[in-house]
Amino acid sequence: MRADEEAAYQAFFARHHTDLARLAYLITGDPNAAADIAADALVEIWRHWRRVRSTGNPLGYARGVLANTARGWLRRERRERLGLLRSRLSTDEYRGPDVPAVLDVRAALRRLPIRRRECVVLRYAFDVPEKEVAAILGISVGAVKSHTSRGADQLATLLRKAGTVDDLGLLPVLERR
Repeated sequence: MRADEEAAYQAFFARHHTDLARLAYLITGDPNAAADIAADALVEIWRHWRRVRSTGNPLGYARGVLANTARGWLRRERRERLGLLRSRLSTDEYRGPDVPAVLDVRAALRRLPIRRRECVVLRYAFDVPEKEVAAILGISVGAVKSHTSRGADQLATLLRKAGTVDDLGLLPVLERR
């Protein structure tokens, strides 16, 4: 790789690493996995930096790689949990997610189906336009609108049940669609 390309990648990394890790966290709900997922996505970006850079939207490309990596991680986690349950381990050995007294936004996000979660997080937490979300996730703009709308409704319902929406001032944001 040429020195100018390496410098461009390093600048990209420095500028976007934190946001990509935050995106991974909001998709997976796991802070430890988020750092690994962001690192894996950035390694993949590094491996294909010339192609990524030539797209004209390296951040959009990186978000797509990250979303795919996070989706794969979630599938593996689900398979591992199912494997533990099938092996009939006692409930003492299997520790499911903690159920807090008050449902917070992260817990509510984890309850959304993955596509809805990705769309809601990209649209609301990262303010990514619908067209770009569609490109990142490889789905149509209509699907983004549908997933975002349904995800925001579901999130608002979950937060209302927990009494969290009004406390956090999220209701106007979720109903602003």
